[in-house]
Amino acid sequence: MSQSLGRALQIIIELGEGPRTLDELAATVGVHKTTVLRLLRPLEEERFVHRGEGHRFHLGSRLFALSGAALEQRGIRGIAGPHLARLNEATGHTVHLGVYEGGEVVYLDKYDSRHAIRMYSRVGLRMPLHATAIAKVLLADLPERRRREIVARVDYTRFTGNTIAGPEELLAELRKVARQGHAVDDAEHETFIRCIAAPIRGGEGRVLAAASISVPDVVLNRDQVLELLPELLATTRAISADCGFEKERV
Repeated sequence: MSQSLGRALQIIIELGEGPRTLDELAATVGVHKTTVLRLLRPLEEERFVHRGEGHRFHLGSRLFALSGAALEQRGIRGIAGPHLARLNEATGHTVHLGVYEGGEVVYLDKYDSRHAIRMYSRVGLRMPLHATAIAKVLLADLPERRRREIVARVDYTRFTGNTIAGPEELLAELRKVARQGHAVDDAEHETFIRCIAAPIRGGEGRVLAAASISVPDVVLNRDQVLELLPELLATTRAISADCGFEKERV
C-alpha cells in the first residue's frame, strides 16, 4: 500500500468515529496540516469527505452509497433479513446479525428493540472478540489451532466484572459454545445488557454468520433472557436451511 493511500484511509477511518478538525486529523495521521489538506482535496472532490460548519470534516455522501452496496453484496444479510425481522417483531428485543472477516467480527445488520433503552451498536461496528456472544459463536466454529492463534492476539479489555480476562478462559468458553451450540454474553461487554447468540450455517455445515438477541437487565433477568433461546435457535435454523444447510449431512 502506498503511503498516501494509507494516510487517506486513516483519515476516512478517523472520520468514521465522528467529525474532526484539520488539526485533529493531522494529529491522527501524524503529518503536517498541509499534507492532510492535500489528501483531503481528492476525497472531497469524489464526495468521500464533506467539509461542514466550523471547518470540521465529515464522511461524505459517496460512502453512503458504497456502504449500501457493500451490504447488498453480502448475500447472508438478504437471506437472514426476513427471519430476523420476524424474530424482532415477536420478541420486541434488539436482534443483531454478525460475521467474522479479516480477523474481526462486525455487525452486518440490526433490528432495534421496542423498549426505551437502545444499544449503541451499529452496522459495520467491530465487536470485542472476548466479550460478545456473536463473536464467541463465530470463533467457536474455527479449528482449535486457529482459535489459539486468535485468542493469543486479543486485547483483553475488562469492560465489566464479568469480562473474560485471558486466553485460556476464552478458549474454555469457546469449547463450551461449540458443544452447546449457542453463546451467552452475561453482562460481559455492558453491565446492563445480556445477550444470547446462535450460529447460521451454510451448505457445508460451516458457520457463515451468527444472530443474537440482546436485552437490558431492567427488562428481563438472566433466566428470562435464556428463555428466548428456543425462538432464537428456531430462527437461525430456518436461516441455515435457506442457506442450504441440511443437518443430516453434518
